[in-house]
Amino acid sequence: MIYLAKFEATVYVLHAFQKKTQRIAQADIELAARRYKTIGA
Repeated sequence: MIYLAKFEATVYVLHAFQKKTQRIAQADIELAARRYKTIGA
């Protein structure tokens, strides 16, 4: 799970996924980054 807990009363879950390897897929990282930009953080 990739989440952002920057705000006092809000926690944004940017992306949740099931890991099957040691690495995080680049597509998952990019999706979370796009969602992060969308919330204006």
